[in-house]
Amino acid sequence: MTKKQVQESYNNYVMNTYKRNDVAIKSGKASRAQGVDGEGYIDFTSGIGVNALGFCDEEWANAIAEQAKLLNHTSNLYYIEPCAQLAEGLSKVTGLGKTFFCNSGAEANEGAIKVARKRSFDKYGKGRGRIITLQNSFHGRTITTLAATGQEVFHNYFFPFTEGFSFAEANNIESMKSLLGDDVCGVLIELVQGEGGVVPLNKDYVQAVKALCREHDLAFMIDEVQTGIGRTGSFFAYEQFDVKPDVVTFAKGIGGGLPLGGFIANEEYSNVLGPSDHGTTFGANPIVCAGAVVVLNRVAKQEFLTEVKHKGEYIKERLLKLPHVKSVSGLGMMIGIELGCKATAAELSQKCHENGLMILTAKAKLRMLPPLTISYAEIDEGLKILEAVLTNAQ
Repeated sequence: MTKKQVQESYNNYVMNTYKRNDVAIKSGKASRAQGVDGEGYIDFTSGIGVNALGFCDEEWANAIAEQAKLLNHTSNLYYIEPCAQLAEGLSKVTGLGKTFFCNSGAEANEGAIKVARKRSFDKYGKGRGRIITLQNSFHGRTITTLAATGQEVFHNYFFPFTEGFSFAEANNIESMKSLLGDDVCGVLIELVQGEGGVVPLNKDYVQAVKALCREHDLAFMIDEVQTGIGRTGSFFAYEQFDVKPDVVTFAKGIGGGLPLGGFIANEEYSNVLGPSDHGTTFGANPIVCAGAVVVLNRVAKQEFLTEVKHKGEYIKERLLKLPHVKSVSGLGMMIGIELGCKATAAELSQKCHENGLMILTAKAKLRMLPPLTISYAEIDEGLKILEAVLTNAQ
């Protein structure tokens, strides 16, 4: 099919829930993609942080291909080796306890919310189920995770929402204290607000939130759907804030390109859920887990994480020298670019795609989530395209 034919098919048969770029991808390798008409692209998106090892990593692809020929699916009614390997590996890397596997970040956050509420119910009884999140947060697109999301722009049309959420001002501990009450069971935060504009929280603030949770016996939960699995230069971003959560959620990068999410709990919270309290048919699918084991074994190595930090610093240093770049935010290879020109981030993103660079936006910023394996040559090539686009911007 040509690009035009693919686009016509989408327009006729796929719901129009995304404003797609004028790009139809046929294949990819590492940090390069090729369109159906032969056009080439440098990828600064990794599928919104999913392709941690880039397009079609050979070791990852071989692992899922072999597993697909061995066992494709059974459900969670049986013990499956790839799931056991992945869960054990995650526990050893994080020092936390048990993992629940699901399919997406929203589902992971739903599960964490259920853990917090059930733990509180078990210990204190009814009436203690409210969870505090942050203004400008994003936790998913299900009705409950939208209710937990502190951005009204995502709320329109879908009322009524699941009750039991309050929104504190980020980096303002007094704001969070003002929302406390006898009905609160937990706090859920992102350490870098990705969809909110790639805005990191202050370290002192995060530690104060953790102390507040300890003082009031609240579940301290961290949403690392976008920041986790090496994206910020540590396996989980919370390591850079010198805290450890009761529950941490993850998704995106762990599957390496296949749908996988989950949450890991500490010892106290690991046994809150029992049989029939929670479930998911496709969670811990053998094929997905086989690929995730490859991702884990590569990304969890300290030399790999150090290289992610170095690449992130290199990109930020280069970006600050480009025209119209006012500031750069983020951690590691999760980067937001504040612009100082009349052209919007959406318009500049479109120009980048027209010139062979796949890039993202987050509110008024350009956003970069390159594959963690991207080479310096590919970084330079992508930044050269971005520089040309910004030079010609008004």
